[in-house]
Amino acid sequence: MVDLASGSVVAVEARRPIAADTSPVHLDPAAEDVRRAIDAARAAADLRTPLPLQIGVHAETLTRGDALLGELHHGLTETGRRPQEYILCVAGGFPPGQRPAVAAAFKSLRRAGYLVGLATVGAAHVPLDLLADGTSYLLKLDPELTRRAVADPRRSALVTSLVELAHRLGTHVLAPGLATQDQVLHVREMGVRLVQGPTLAPPEWRPGMPVTVPVAAREAPAADPGLGPRVSEFTLPAVTMPDTSTADEVLDALNTETGTTSIVLVDGHQRPRAMVDRTRFLLRLSGAYGHALHAHRPAARLADEPRLVPRTVPAIAALRAAGHEHERVYDDLTVVDEVGRCLGIVRVADLIRSLSP
Repeated sequence: MVDLASGSVVAVEARRPIAADTSPVHLDPAAEDVRRAIDAARAAADLRTPLPLQIGVHAETLTRGDALLGELHHGLTETGRRPQEYILCVAGGFPPGQRPAVAAAFKSLRRAGYLVGLATVGAAHVPLDLLADGTSYLLKLDPELTRRAVADPRRSALVTSLVELAHRLGTHVLAPGLATQDQVLHVREMGVRLVQGPTLAPPEWRPGMPVTVPVAAREAPAADPGLGPRVSEFTLPAVTMPDTSTADEVLDALNTETGTTSIVLVDGHQRPRAMVDRTRFLLRLSGAYGHALHAHRPAARLADEPRLVPRTVPAIAALRAAGHEHERVYDDLTVVDEVGRCLGIVRVADLIRSLSP
């Protein structure tokens, strides 16, 4: 998942290895769906990336109750990742009779800390009240819709409308399956910021390798007048680590993902406790005897207080808050939900660009 504003990778889609499909197929589709999701998470562990993982599940699976959700949770967390390091993209028809069960499952997953998104938006039926309830972190558009939008004005209008709706609801939009640079530029002009597809990286791409992001043909439209967009529109998935992590562990994460500008150190309840700024951390560690003094000690000793902003505040208010500390004016901001859990980060440069005429 590439952020077009910065050109960096902000999440990685985890998929089940093809070889695993040779095992017997379960008679229960929901159980098989859970097994596929867990297999994908286990395979992604070999990538050794600190970036959040995007994993797909079906809506019908979520209707099976707490037992199957518990199995999913156990399988995902036994890989060593915490719930906030997963983006669960839910696809399916969402039959009306299953609507209450899906809503309850979304609530349960969000309570556990998972980032929950809706997949194949624009092609499959998605209840709009799921968006209005604020349960969706991400709208993953249908790949065929995004590809055909380049040459089809009607589909282009549909994508533009979905982007506008998502912005008003504080939800992100992801355009997957982009195969040409023209498609990337077109969805960017329609306001999409997060993209995926073979034109961005070759099949052999692995975390830490570069991606190809085309230059936009023209500037994005100016922000609306008044207080402008909310900070949630600019929130990117955060790289998080336990607040007990050592400086050496944080250094490994930064070396693995060179595009990572910061790491949020969180407690057991996913609340931010410290913010590691990449530049300052590396400078402190590279000084005289820096590595010898700090490598095996808590990274929090070399971190700063996180600058917290609620996801509902206007971007201009967040920018003003960033300017209060002159020494850290360009540090990433940490976005939190209603109970103080980390939802992601916002780069100050993105706020400045959005409010510039």
